[in-house]
Amino acid sequence: MAPGVQLEKEQCMGLFQTILVTLVFLPLLMVASHNFLQNFTAAVPRHWCYIPVGDNDTTEVTGDLLKIYVPMDDNQEPDRCLRFSTPQWQLLAPNGTSTNATEPCLDGWVYDRSVFNSTIITEWHLVCGQQDLKDFAQSIYMAGVLVGALVYGGLADRLGRRALLLWSLLLVGVMGTGAAFAPNLVAYCAFRFLSGTGTAGFILNSISLTMEWMPSQSWTMVATVLTCSLTLGQLVLAGLAYAIRDWRQLQLASSAPFFLFFLYSWWIPESARWLIVKHRPEMALRNLRRVAWINGEKLDGEGISLETLKLEMQQKKESLGPSRHSALELFQTAPMRGITCCLMLAWFSNSFSFYHLALDLQRFGGISIFLVQLIFGAADVPFRMLVAVAANRLGRRLTQAACLFLGGLFILASIPVPQDMEVLLIALTVLGKGLFSSSSSCSYLYTTELYPTVIRQTGLGVTNMMARLGAVAAPMVQMTQAFVSFLPLLLFGAVPITAGILVNCLPETLGVPLADTMKQMEDRARKKRSKKEELKKEARGTKKTKF
Repeated sequence: MAPGVQLEKEQCMGLFQTILVTLVFLPLLMVASHNFLQNFTAAVPRHWCYIPVGDNDTTEVTGDLLKIYVPMDDNQEPDRCLRFSTPQWQLLAPNGTSTNATEPCLDGWVYDRSVFNSTIITEWHLVCGQQDLKDFAQSIYMAGVLVGALVYGGLADRLGRRALLLWSLLLVGVMGTGAAFAPNLVAYCAFRFLSGTGTAGFILNSISLTMEWMPSQSWTMVATVLTCSLTLGQLVLAGLAYAIRDWRQLQLASSAPFFLFFLYSWWIPESARWLIVKHRPEMALRNLRRVAWINGEKLDGEGISLETLKLEMQQKKESLGPSRHSALELFQTAPMRGITCCLMLAWFSNSFSFYHLALDLQRFGGISIFLVQLIFGAADVPFRMLVAVAANRLGRRLTQAACLFLGGLFILASIPVPQDMEVLLIALTVLGKGLFSSSSSCSYLYTTELYPTVIRQTGLGVTNMMARLGAVAAPMVQMTQAFVSFLPLLLFGAVPITAGILVNCLPETLGVPLADTMKQMEDRARKKRSKKEELKKEARGTKKTKF
């Protein structure tokens, strides 16, 4: 009996599995805080040029006197980046007019602190000519997530899921805390980059490690619960940001809990599946017995023993192939190449469009930024719950394809909607974002089931890397709006629609046991192709019979 089949026979949803899901759920809850943190720590408040007057130039000009020094825009708000070259005293008269002589804000800016006490924008003056640095800082974080997805995915297949999970938690705690004390923007971006690598490493290894300890009938439920934590984390972030209006304190509050997560995660055992594949049966058996003891069961009778594990390992030695697997093996054979390319596009398009919708909450200027974050987070929960039902009833493939296709359609539907119709725009955004959240839940489950154990983390790392590449590309594509106003929305809608169509080329995994070796996965692909060929022959025979 193959190791995966034997493990599947022994595994059940017991106390250990419940505790494991709970322990992983809590840090995943806080990961969302880091992903969307700059919605608040990099919020751009109202601002205008600082006008130094009075003794030692320390008196701040406010109220009606401000219009003497700063021109007003169409909404009668102070211009954000210009001031008059000379005071326009005539504007104090009812019908006074001003000259057009203006200059940049040479003495800095004054910020409206009614919503936020401080942000990285107010601290390092990332406005006017420096405003692009805000998006640059977010892209740096996403670049860190991208690098972490690629590096830690491959390392986990070599060093184990548990080791990389612990390292990732510690990295997020240390680097996130460092960002809270960053003296300048360069240091802040460096800390955020390294923190991003840690968040990617934790997401990948926590979900994979948890799924490998779960019975197959619980995969959909567990994957939904874990990915729901990323959605509920947006609600936590909205609450934290509402209570903590200083960016350094908010950054620290989002990072410090990871030290606690690091400490208690030492309790989590290494995946028995990975240990068996890596020829470490003694430790695998020890972990299995520990889990069985926690669940109140025993590994005896016809269950797993050291002898049966060694025998199975010897029988499977040739099919397991080399002990180390590189990302290039994801493209070596036709079945693996097809699966990897489709999954890469699905992950890229999902993240590409999701982060376009989830970031830059200030575009809905007439609604509180905290309320928008709350709405966006709360609306995702029912979508993630529905995807669990759909994945079990309709299958992984159809669910994944439908979420991507419909999400893209909602983005395209928003193109003709005027900007002043904020309620309709928010409704379309919520629907699209909810579908992409559902697609993300399905992606983790589907990818985990498609790749064999020997290269599962490498596959997750490569596909997750594509997701982060999509997150990095999203703000860059948004910049094309300066040339063609509807081009960004057209791309954000068309890319996931294309991915949704191509996902139908993937095999269905509903009710299929996890593959442990490359050979098992390729055998399944061959069987699927042979079945298709038989159906085609039958169809041709039917046509000939009719004639």
